[in-house]
Amino acid sequence: MAGRPTPVSADAAASVEGASQHTTLYNIRKASHPLHILIVGCGMGGLAAAHCLGKAGHKVTLFEAAAAIGEVGAGIQITPNLSRLLRRWGAGSALEAVGVRPEAIVLRRYATGERVGYTRWTDMEEKYGSPYYHIHRADLHKLLFDLAAPYMTLRLKSNVVGVDPDAPSVTLGTGEVVHGDLIIGADGVKSLVQRIVLGHTNPAEPTGDAVYRAIVPSHLLLADPELRELVDVPEMTGWMGPRRHIMAYNIRAKNEYNFVLAHPDDGSVESWTAEGSADKMRADFADFEPRVRKILSFIDSTLKWRLMDRKPLKTWIHPSHRVILLGDACHPMLPYRAQGAAMAIEDAAVLGNLLSRLSHPAQLKPLLQAYEDLRLPRTAETQRQSRLNQKIFHLPDGPEQEQRDADMRKATEAELRRWREGKRAADDKLAGSANQWADEDKNLAQFAYDADEAAERWWADVGEKQVGGLASGAAREPQVLSRL
Repeated sequence: MAGRPTPVSADAAASVEGASQHTTLYNIRKASHPLHILIVGCGMGGLAAAHCLGKAGHKVTLFEAAAAIGEVGAGIQITPNLSRLLRRWGAGSALEAVGVRPEAIVLRRYATGERVGYTRWTDMEEKYGSPYYHIHRADLHKLLFDLAAPYMTLRLKSNVVGVDPDAPSVTLGTGEVVHGDLIIGADGVKSLVQRIVLGHTNPAEPTGDAVYRAIVPSHLLLADPELRELVDVPEMTGWMGPRRHIMAYNIRAKNEYNFVLAHPDDGSVESWTAEGSADKMRADFADFEPRVRKILSFIDSTLKWRLMDRKPLKTWIHPSHRVILLGDACHPMLPYRAQGAAMAIEDAAVLGNLLSRLSHPAQLKPLLQAYEDLRLPRTAETQRQSRLNQKIFHLPDGPEQEQRDADMRKATEAELRRWREGKRAADDKLAGSANQWADEDKNLAQFAYDADEAAERWWADVGEKQVGGLASGAAREPQVLSRL
């Protein structure tokens, strides 16, 4: 088996060092009962949690098994529900520098390139309050690291091999035991902490798909008259075919072109870093249109990732209320809706906001329950929408595919009419459209969501009455929780 690919360096512009020390979150509120929080995993969710909980006044220690942190070569989509948080946290200028704002999503027939679906995205900020970006995963990871760095103690080469939910503590591979007040499992799809919380591992079900991922230098496309438009007009382009589809878009200020190719799984592994065969990739998509084949000819190496599905969990919280889950550890997303990182980072934002209100040990349990209550339904629905796109994109040629394309064309006509006339007709909300990005109700629910607003609304509607009074009511009873 090939070795682990070398982590990709972040772009020089992907830097927000010190920015988080000049931002104000939670209306300047900090927990008057600070905790020592142990976070397992230095991915997107773990870093976002370290930042948010540190800003909320808590002490954070983050454990990472790897000797160095970094990300693989792949693009990632920053939808408005995520970009609003990153901008609030001080990363807005860096996002503009390293990201690309896509003008639209275009869905095409695989063999001919004929456009069947189209949704314009240039008004994302106007409609949902924040822009849509395409960036490199390494750049997003670096931004989150810079935001979290002032608020965490990072322990690399620290493989967590055990968790005691009652202490609570983590045990490292060296035998060292580290105690804290709360443990957060942000340790991904193969989460050790999940097994502690549930008492078992949530079973993974093969989707039947695997994904190739590759990045092509944009100058190769710009030099070809047939490909140049894919860079000059920064759209997200999807090619839909029987049991396969491709999503492609510009990243790094249009200097790189990201290519993601879903295909029937032929025995790959569930890993972000497993290498695939570029020759096999080209053979798997040999019946796609000439532009696709030409781009594939530029690719010398690729990463290959087996897609596994997991049902929503019944709980994210251990009965002790000292161990919880976050991100892929509790709601891994299939990539068909581009919400994996967004959901993990939203988790962190809600959790940080809620725990900024902690003023007494008695409040921890209901605040953690509020975190699960606010987040689990939203992430479960997003998982469902991701599964739906797999079915929509991969229909075999025939009556169902023809109906899908007709439905998408109808949505495209409505979209173009909206842009010509400057308004959307009452019947143009396109609920249930095969192009889920054309469904305005889904867009509002997904993209207009504000994690901080959701937490603040819960406090105003429920928390202040149910949780706020616990601090004074329990003050007469001696309780010890914080290990600070």
